[in-house]
Amino acid sequence: MALTTRRRALTTLGAALAGTLALPATQASAGEQRRGPRPLWHAHAHNDYEHPRPLLDALDHRFGSVEADIFLVGDQLLVAHDPGDLAPSRTLESLYLAPLAARVRAQGGSVYRGYRKPLQLLIDIKTEGSSTYRELDRHLSRYRHLFTTHAHGRVHPGPVTAVVSGDRAARIPMEAQAVRHAFYDGRLTDFGGSATASLIPLISDNWTLNFTWQGTGAFPDTERAKLRGIVAQAHARGQQVRFWATTDTPGPARDGLWTELLAAGVDYLNTDDLAGAETFLDTHRTR
Repeated sequence: MALTTRRRALTTLGAALAGTLALPATQASAGEQRRGPRPLWHAHAHNDYEHPRPLLDALDHRFGSVEADIFLVGDQLLVAHDPGDLAPSRTLESLYLAPLAARVRAQGGSVYRGYRKPLQLLIDIKTEGSSTYRELDRHLSRYRHLFTTHAHGRVHPGPVTAVVSGDRAARIPMEAQAVRHAFYDGRLTDFGGSATASLIPLISDNWTLNFTWQGTGAFPDTERAKLRGIVAQAHARGQQVRFWATTDTPGPARDGLWTELLAAGVDYLNTDDLAGAETFLDTHRTR
């Protein structure tokens, strides 16, 4: 994707949400000494909390986005994939909010030292959306200086951008807020609607419901054109794109699919394989 197009696509979210340019190879080692290792902005840690060290493992692998599923239990937001896995000690605050705040303080105001682009924290609501979001908003407000904020029609970038996914009822209270510390994860059905990137900065959808190709053999021309059209339409509105349910088994099929996603300008590769994605993206550096 042309740099001017990329800049134009992300204008709505502010310069701090724009992609970081790669340093020339001859300058990378010196730059990394000053800035730290280059983050992998394309890497999204699906179900991040299932790794041995939630958040920390993904950050060690330089991921640009992590995902936490939450359940509202009383006034607590517990992190788990299924209700049977809930534990009082595994809260959104203890696993994500407090560690991120501590890291940002230690790293001079950013999640990755020297890189101002925010980390994306995708929060997937598993209980009723409206009530869960209201409690989530109270939690995020306690860390207001950590998060990108939408206030009275303007976006103010912070070290972390929270994007709310899951139960769609969360959108109702979000849209009513003059000030909020989170954004909404849209679907392809949200294309053409009135909501802008200041509410919906991310479009996510199920790959298998939109495409038949799983990385084996040639990518059908019609599906490649469809994918690139989706990305172009989203980027023109200042939105990013992610697909879930893409093949995640290491091998040629996954490499082929990820290569096509990057070539089309898809913003996040959805994966449970932290080390595998890190190796792939280090080999296929694009931006």
